[in-house]
Formats: sequence, structure tokens, C-alpha cells
Amino acid sequence: MAKIGLEIHGYLNTREKLFCRCKLEHGAKHSNPNTNICPVCTGMPGAKPMLPNKSAVEKATQISLVLECKINPQFAFQRKHYDWPDLPKGFQSTISGAHAIPVGEKGKFFGIRITEAHLEEDPASWNPQTGEIDYNRSGSPLIEIVTEPDFKTAEEVISWLRQLVITLDYIKAIDKKAGIKADVNISIPELNGERVEIKNVNSLKNVKSAIEYEIQRQNRKGEVARIQETRMFDEKKGITIRMRTKEQAQDYRFISEPDLPVIKMEKQMIEKMKSSLPETPEEKLKKLVKKFKIDEKSAGILVKKLDIVEFFEKVIQKTKPSLAVRWVITELLRVLNYNKKELEEVEMNPEHFIELLNLIDKKKITELKAKEILNQFIPKSFSPLDKSQKHAIISEDEIEKICVKVLKENPNAVEDYKNGRMESLNFLLGQVMRHSQKRADSKIAKEILENLMK
Repeated sequence: MAKIGLEIHGYLNTREKLFCRCKLEHGAKHSNPNTNICPVCTGMPGAKPMLPNKSAVEKATQISLVLECKINPQFAFQRKHYDWPDLPKGFQSTISGAHAIPVGEKGKFFGIRITEAHLEEDPASWNPQTGEIDYNRSGSPLIEIVTEPDFKTAEEVISWLRQLVITLDYIKAIDKKAGIKADVNISIPELNGERVEIKNVNSLKNVKSAIEYEIQRQNRKGEVARIQETRMFDEKKGITIRMRTKEQAQDYRFISEPDLPVIKMEKQMIEKMKSSLPETPEEKLKKLVKKFKIDEKSAGILVKKLDIVEFFEKVIQKTKPSLAVRWVITELLRVLNYNKKELEEVEMNPEHFIELLNLIDKKKITELKAKEILNQFIPKSFSPLDKSQKHAIISEDEIEKICVKVLKENPNAVEDYKNGRMESLNFLLGQVMRHSQKRADSKIAKEILENLMK
């Protein structure tokens, strides 16, 4: 049985870097290399860091609280030395190391023990093929979450990571566009194997593949790790490759950072942060099931994204729960996915959505027409009441006239229906909806068609 532990890195959702005022643009396509830089984040001789970004410290603390960690009243940065081209100073400023006191420690999240959560700066981006270095991300504030080796399978890891990403999204502490990276530590105690670390795995899919391959590799005769080593995951080949033997803490020559003060967290400040944390996805799910009587499967879909569940909570105040659930998790998500947009990227007024659902509920418009209107809510919604007369459901007499016309225009389909081909009825019904501009009640139209073809 494998023992698996994680070291998860995520970019904190701040506007500026950790020790300077340079702007953060993680993954921004319009950002040119080496434009958001200064003497501090490029490690120029004599340049001194500013005081740590207050927002970064607060977000690291919030994350630690969500992970049920004990928050330490004070912690200090250390210098972690290593010689790589992406590290301009020759050391990384980090709240980690053999004798460091992290921001939070001894926590637990969904059954997995959290060793610690600490704050550190990101190195630059180095392309070993070209030798080019981009310092735009150098000095970006990172949170590192370290777990105990409590996982046994790749499936457990992926399920837990999904829950972590959703939860961190709720407190808006992580830049979700930048994603997360994980260092995965794997050992097989029954074979007396040493720990192997797989560095910088950058997607859930790759994390799963890397773990599965590495467990298989270590289980093969003669492949079990006899010394601690660091490996990388080759996404194209689906294998892990040895990079080097594993560094020990002494290899990094940790020393206290003389240019940065000790950070002190007052108890009152910590309590204030704790009380201001939003509901977790788990708490949201329980509330939806218990208070609004939403089935657990639908509630689980809703709570995956904070913007969606908050939108739903506004909508459900003024509409029928069953209608709101169906239209949010099916139709709203359909429209957003088709347009490749997140809800927060469009102007969707909950009141307009409520008006649309109420028009459906009062049978003022058909669901087909409502879907057509919802399609037009991207990128900016409008009041459907203004056009409700234009889109109103037509009378049975008008439906019957259209049905008669459709049957005359499609004698072959009528004959096929009478010969037992039921799909012809769906074709005829589609023609009725087309001629009525989706304003005919489909149930009534179907009954009329069936009666006329008897």
C-alpha cells in the first residue's frame, strides 16, 4: 500500500508582489516578458525588500483557518539558498525550513492531516531550452500547503484536491486562473522504499497519471527507491524521470532573513478573520438540502462554484425551488459553457433571471422561448418583461391553425406517422414550433396533431 503526501502551491489573489509594488498578471496573454519588474524582484545588488504584502499575509492566514490549522502568533521569513537561474537573489524568501514557524500548522481538511501552510515568494520563469528568463512572476506571493502522507491512491488525491480547489475559491484567496501545482511524495513502506518526490505537477489529470505510474514503477522488481530522489513527470510519455537525489534541509542552508521583520498576528485580528470567513461548500450544501429541500445531487452541482451558488440563492428567494434548480444547473450552465464564460465574467442580473422563470411558471411564455431569451442574456441580461407580449404563448385556436398548415405541407410525414413511425410526430411538432416562433405550448400542440391525424 502506497503512502502519498502533497505539497500544494497556489498563487495568492493579490494585486502586487510579495516584497515590491510590481503588478501581478499571472498568465496574462498581453503581458510581455520582463515588464512588471523592479530592482527588488530581479535581485539587483543593494535592493532591499519592502515590508511583506499585507493582503498576502491575510490570505495565507485565511487559508490556514479554512484548513483548521492552529495559527501561530508570530512567524518569520528565512532564506532558502539554492543556485538556479530562476532565482536572481540566490535564495528564496520563505516561511519554511527545518526550524521555521509556519503561518498555520496541525490542521485537518476532509480527513487529511495538514502539516503546515506557509507563505513564500515565487522564483522567475526559466526556459531551460532557450535559457530565457522572465521575471514577471518573480516575487509573486505563494501559499504552500503541506499534507501528511495520508493518501493511499490517486483517486483519493484527486477527490481531495477538487474539494480543496472549490473551498479556496469560496474565500477568493487563490488566483484560480493561475491554477495550482503539486509536488507529490510517494513511498511504499511494505517494500522499505524511500520517499520519491515528483516536482511541479500542474493539473489534476497529470497528478493522477504521475501517481499511478510511480506506484507501478516502485512496485516493479528492482525499481523500489533505495535513496530519496526527486523526479519530474513527462506528460507526453506518461512517465516519471529522475532529476536528482533529494535535497535535505541542510542543503538549502536556511538562515533567518535579516531584511524582513518578524510578523506578529494579534489574537483579535485572527478571530476577526475567522468570523468573516464565508460558508464553506460543505456548509452551503447542507443548507441547500435542509433549508431549501434541494436534492443532494443537484446541491452538489450548485456548490462547485461560488458565483453559481450565490446566484442561485438570490433566485430561489423569489421563484419555485424546483424550477430554479433545473434552470440554473441545466440551462444557465449550458449557456455559460457554450459561450466559454464564467458567471462572474458576464452581467447577469438575478432579477432578470427571476422574471424569466416567473414568466415560465405563469405560462406566459414557453420553455423553448425562454431558452432562446436566456441565450441572449450573454454578455448582458435584460428584463424579459419588456418583450413578454411579443413572446407570449399563443392560443389553442392559433396552435390548431398552425397544425393544420403543417400537416398539409408535410403529407409524407403524416403518412409515416399513420404507418407507425412515431419519430414523424416529433418532426411535425418541430415544424409547429418553428412556425409559431416557439410560442406554441408543445404539450397542447402534440395533442392537437395527434387528434388531427386520427
